[in-house]
Formats: sequence, C-alpha cells, structure tokens
Amino acid sequence: MPAVVVTCPRRGAALPAAAVPALRGAVAVLAAPELDPAAVAAAGATPWDGTDPAALPDGTVLLVPAGHPAAAGGIEPPDGHALLDAVAVMDRLRSPGGCPWDAEQTHTSLLRYLVEEAYELYQAIEDDDRTELREELGDVLLQVLFHARVAAEDPGSPFGIDDVATGLVDKLVGRHPHVFASGERVVTAADQDRRWDELKRTEKQRDSSVDGVAMAQPAVALAAKLASRTAKAGLPADLLPGGDEPGERLFRLAAAVQLAGGDPEAALRTAARAFDARVRAAEKAAAAAGRDPHTLTGDDWREHWNTP
Repeated sequence: MPAVVVTCPRRGAALPAAAVPALRGAVAVLAAPELDPAAVAAAGATPWDGTDPAALPDGTVLLVPAGHPAAAGGIEPPDGHALLDAVAVMDRLRSPGGCPWDAEQTHTSLLRYLVEEAYELYQAIEDDDRTELREELGDVLLQVLFHARVAAEDPGSPFGIDDVATGLVDKLVGRHPHVFASGERVVTAADQDRRWDELKRTEKQRDSSVDGVAMAQPAVALAAKLASRTAKAGLPADLLPGGDEPGERLFRLAAAVQLAGGDPEAALRTAARAFDARVRAAEKAAAAAGRDPHTLTGDDWREHWNTP
C-alpha cells in the first residue's frame, strides 16, 4: 500500500512535515491531477493515472488534495494548517488586484464590525447554536486577520499576524509558569486567577488596580469589572458608589452581582431576551386574535401578555 499524503489548497509547495520520512524513502511519488503544480514539482512527483491505490507498489507516495476519496487515513497536515489559508486569502483581498472595499479599510473603519461580530458570537453561545458558533468564530477570526494585515502596511510601526501570534504565545507561556516551567505549582483555578493577576501586573508595570480596564465595554460589564478589580485590591464595599442617582444605584447592583460570583451583564441580557420573547409572543397572540400588533392599547397588551 502506498503512503497517502494530503495536501492543502492555496498552499503551493507546502506539504505536511510528517510526510518527510515517507517522501525521503519513496520509490515513486505520484500526484493527483487536481494538485497545485508547485507542490507536484517540489515533491518530484509524476502524474497519477488513477490506478487503485491498493494496487500501487509498496514505497509509493501518493499526493492527493484534502477531500479526495483516497485521502482517508492519509498523512494529514497538523491542526491549524487552515489558518495559513485564511492568512493567504486575507493577503490576496488586501493586495493590489484584490477587493477594493477590503483595500480601503482602516483600523477605525473596521471597529463597528469588530463589535458586531463579537456580539453575534456571544449570541450564538447564548443560543447554544453550534452551526452559528462555528461561523461566528470565523467572523471574529477575520477581524484579527484583517487588523493584522492593515497593521502590516503601517509605514511607521508595522507588525503582522506572526507578530500577533508570537506575542500571544509568549503571553500564554509567561503567565502559565506552572505548565511551561518547573518549580511552580498551581492547584486550583482560583490560585491560577490570582497568579495571573500578579504576573500581569508585573508584566504591564501597572500603577493602579484599575489600569487596563477597557472603558469602552458595556456599562454593566464595566461596573462589574471595576468592582472586581477593586475588590481584589482590598477596597471596602462601602466605598463603592453610594448615592441615589440612577447610575450609582445601577453600579451598586452590578457590583453586588459580580462580587457574589455572578455575571451582571449576562443576567441583564437574559432578562432582556426573555422580555423580547414575551413581547413577540404577545404581539403574535394579538395578531391571531385579529388585532393589529402595531396599534395595541395598554389593555390589549395586558390581555395577551401571558398568552403561551
């Protein structure tokens, strides 16, 4: 039986590293006709005429594209290989001859999409919709790829997707010394949470317990984050906003939920979505009863409010 090596689209001559031993010892390398000519030439392959793989001599290496019937059980590229395709597509869209709209975008013009896609992902998780979850994760990934590609063109301080990924890896390794280094032990998630904060504070050289809190996040989440950060710094709860203004009362409520171990942003979203569903159900019931849902009176609303 031959060794089957699965190649990736839009990857040119790149082949899985795990295929190197088989290629070095191959008596012949055959390539499916659908393959990129660069990959075929790099492997020193000759065209495969479609002979049943089971009939090929031992020591033969057969190169096929992903999804080919012969690919089952073959040497696959490692997890994450498709990210290279995503980077290549983004580069093509942004390069001369690509998409005019993509080429015109800036970090600022893309901000609205970053927020929208994050909320759509949030909703997919709330709805436990696996199909939407997969799609929305891709849309959020697109934002990372897009911003990194725009940043690579900055003449003053350029950086690209590899710099972003390297920075992330360095951060994760540095903040998990109990995993990637010897001599430190973390037993519980709470221990890790405290250690993460310590390492982050040292790394960022922060002067305040509230340095680094994103002030642009939704107000309920912002209040919860500030309450959490200051509580970890030892701020007494009686020093939280104590006035009677609506904002102060809302802040106290969000802080109380957060400090009790809850998530006030999620709690408010749950209540809001339940209210949304009830409004829609009442409108639908009113319409079924012959009422115009756009002109309901207070009595109409009450009549249909608890309709299943």
